[in-house]
This record gives sequence, C-alpha cells and structure tokens, in this order.
Amino acid sequence: MKVQTVCVLGGTGFVGRALVSRLANSGCKVRVLTRHPQRRCREIEVVPNVSLLAIGDTPLAGHFKGCDAVINLVGILNEAGSQTFRGVHVELAKRVAAACVEAGVPRLLHMSALNADAVNGVSDYLKTKGEGEDAVHATAGLKVTSFRPSVIFGCEDSFFNRFAGLLKLAPVLPLACPEARFQPVYVRDVAAAFAQALEDERTVGKRLELGGPRIYTLKELVEFTARTLGLSTLVIGLPDSVAKLQAKLMDKLPTRPFSLDNYRSLQQDSIVGGEDGFALLGIVPRSVEGVMPRELRARDHRGPYAAYRASAGR
Repeated sequence: MKVQTVCVLGGTGFVGRALVSRLANSGCKVRVLTRHPQRRCREIEVVPNVSLLAIGDTPLAGHFKGCDAVINLVGILNEAGSQTFRGVHVELAKRVAAACVEAGVPRLLHMSALNADAVNGVSDYLKTKGEGEDAVHATAGLKVTSFRPSVIFGCEDSFFNRFAGLLKLAPVLPLACPEARFQPVYVRDVAAAFAQALEDERTVGKRLELGGPRIYTLKELVEFTARTLGLSTLVIGLPDSVAKLQAKLMDKLPTRPFSLDNYRSLQQDSIVGGEDGFALLGIVPRSVEGVMPRELRARDHRGPYAAYRASAGR
C-alpha cells in the first residue's frame, strides 16, 4: 500500500517535529493534530504538505478520515493535573485505535518504550505504556507496529540539554541512579524507522526496539556532557537510599524534575533485548559522540537568545 496521507498525534513534540518534516519532505500529506493550536510550531508550519489542526470537538475518526495511516507519538514522563499515565498511555491509545477502525484507516504506528510491560513493569509509566501497547495490537482489523526506544537524543532533547543546564549551576552535581544503563538513540534515526515502517509489511504486528550503537551508564552520559561543554563539574553518584529519598522529595514539587516513578523506571536498564528495529529496517543508528558535541556546543553558543526565541514562540 502506498501511504500518501498520514495523521500524526504528538507531531509538535521533539520526535514529532523530526518525523513530520521527514514525511512531508518525502511527499506525504501530513495532518498534525494539536490540543493547543495557539502555540505556534514554526518548525513544521513552514514545511510544505503539513496541516496543523486543532483537535477541538471533532471526533478523532473525523480527523482520520481519508488517511492511509495514523501515528500516535503522545506520551508523558510524569503525571500533571488531568494528564495521567492511564489517560494518556492507555485510554488515548485505545481511542486512537478504535477511531482508525471507524475511519477505515488500515495502518497504525504507535510509540511505546523499552521495558513497557502491563504486568511486570517496574513503574506506573512502564505499566501503562505496556497496557496501551497491548491494546492497540489487540485491535481487530488494524495493522499495528509499535516502537520501543531507549532514551532519545538530539537538538532540543530533554535529556542532554537538561543535564547541560544542571551542570552549570554548581561545581558538584549529585546524581541519582548513576549506574542505570541506557542505549541512547538519535531522534532522526527514530523518525527514519517510523517512516520506513509505514509501507514495510514485515513490521506489521511487531514490537520493535530501538537503541543506539553503544550502552552507557547515566553517570557516563552526564560526564560526557560536562567534558563536551568544557565544564569541570564533579558528578557524584548518590547511594540508592539517598536517590530514593531525593525522588520522594522532588515528587512533591510542582514541576517534578525527578519523581518516585522516574526512580522506579531507572531500576531497569533501558537497553535493547528484543527484536532490533534498526536491524530489521536496515538503518545504521548514529552515536552520541557523533551527534551531541555539535548540538551541545551550538546550544551553548546560542546562550540566552535561544530562551528568548522560545518564549516569543519563534
């Protein structure tokens, strides 16, 4: 089946922007659904073949009508107000799958996470990710592929950029769960996997894991960030009991920079152990060392101007 029109949920997010640009530049017509149309996303608004649409009161099936495929990238790392893990990862996933069937859309790509497991997930995040993934795969009449990436990196990511900011605040950075292991994956490689899977029948019914070429501990990644930025910040790993206490205390803050559920997720290594999506699709993933020095230094040189542009919606 030739995919010509795709509807993307979560298209204005970090992964979404990379994927929408890739699809549109390949000639696909892309509908990007958003709950906040007033928050302009110039990065994708200027791309030909892209329509930014407010969800509003229109049922999902109405937005999906006439599409060849739907891609659901929506997810949250922490709960906030009405945004709950169950609501976003499970109930929304079920609604998207049901709307695809109602609208006659044959293909669904779904963003999950490494270690997602409805029964044995070590955190609420991973349990609900697993439950949502199970639900979409169980939908009759729908060709589903789900993706399970490790931590995703790239320009404007929430991982390296967050630690880059923290490393500048003090000469010492206490780090929770320093021995947690990750297999970081480049955002453009994730976008490539989604785009290639759309028309690849081999991926139907698969739960594809995505990881980069190397495995690192969290402490190694943070120390790499410090070296890249030329910082002499000392990174000190916290004992597990102190890390758990830190998570409990931060869980009470409005912004939740680190929650108890995040702590639980870090108790399980985020590394590929199932079917390797990149190997199946013939994609050679790029390394942290090959991408992030340029991105981090560019961020550093932009300095406060990047924040000014972001606050101005530019």
